[in-house]
Amino acid sequence: MAGRLEAHVVAAAVVLGLSASVVAQQAPKLVAPVRGPAKVEITRPTTKRSATKVVTTILLKNMESAPIAGLRVEENWYDKQGNPVGGDVYRHQKPIQPGEVITITLRMPRNPNLARNQCVFRHANGSIQQTVVPKLDAPAMAKQQ
Repeated sequence: MAGRLEAHVVAAAVVLGLSASVVAQQAPKLVAPVRGPAKVEITRPTTKRSATKVVTTILLKNMESAPIAGLRVEENWYDKQGNPVGGDVYRHQKPIQPGEVITITLRMPRNPNLARNQCVFRHANGSIQQTVVPKLDAPAMAKQQ
């Protein structure tokens, strides 16, 4: 009876050891996000106007070696005199991984006084230094927000 109990204990230990190694292999590596200014590449904003909405789309790529957490983009619209008319705010829910490309979509109701817009980029731990590039590869549909 004692030999059988030892065999069960050894078998359980082997199963637990294998389970722990599988979990350790599947667990994502936690990497500290960027602190301070973060470098990104963006495409020039594309603005499309419909009868009821104005939609601005920007592609953004993380050029840092660490994730960018808490990305926030504020779009502000102004009339011809420079008075604020409205805008939208985009927040990315997950950290943007190094080299990852995301699509930023900003929407607001159409207003006949819209003349120009301005986008301000920030992240949870500092500012964003953006470089405008002519083209970025669009992300897969699963990554679009």
